[in-house]
Amino acid sequence: MALSKAQAVPVAFLALFVFSVVSSDPDPLQDFCIGDLNVVPGINGFPCRNSSTVTVDDFIYSEIVNSSNTTNINRSGAIFGTVRRFPGLNTLGLSIARLDFLPGGFIPPHTHPRGSEMVYVEEGSVYAAIVTTDNRLFARVINRGEVMVIPRGLIHWQMNVGRTNAKIIAILNSQFPGIQFIAASMFGSRPEVPAEVLKKTFFLDERTIEQVRSKFV
Repeated sequence: MALSKAQAVPVAFLALFVFSVVSSDPDPLQDFCIGDLNVVPGINGFPCRNSSTVTVDDFIYSEIVNSSNTTNINRSGAIFGTVRRFPGLNTLGLSIARLDFLPGGFIPPHTHPRGSEMVYVEEGSVYAAIVTTDNRLFARVINRGEVMVIPRGLIHWQMNVGRTNAKIIAILNSQFPGIQFIAASMFGSRPEVPAEVLKKTFFLDERTIEQVRSKFV
């Protein structure tokens, strides 16, 4: 049965209202909800600990005071403050990370499937890049004091182009945004991605594929 114009307008408005409600994060129902990490998390995070056991230390995260380990092939490191390490973030839709770079240090192309990101350069100069779903590259050097926003799910990376160490503080709008490195996912997954798929995707021969795979063992 077709709807009249008078009926169609309220129906369209109701559909828009329902979409706007279900597409937003749920509002907290209490002042705070320090996560109980001993329990399996649900859709909206971990169950709340008994509020009588909460102290001021539950609202403070000190792990990013010291620099991360940069003694690796990428000459970079990261310390993440997600809900699994900082239970005070539970239900708040936030997380934090500290990124450290030696000169030439590099965080390879990756995505955060569940969160957008803001990166603040606290020290140094970093070449930061985003690739959109239509394969447009947005990239430039960002310097101390500058901020770059990275939309959720887009491929991005950072590289220290200065002569001194660099440091970034990153904030994400998810308490557990996830991270997926492109190369590691394709060449280091278990079980392995079939060589034929890698040949056709990256135009590599089998010997080169095995050489790249060896880097992720």
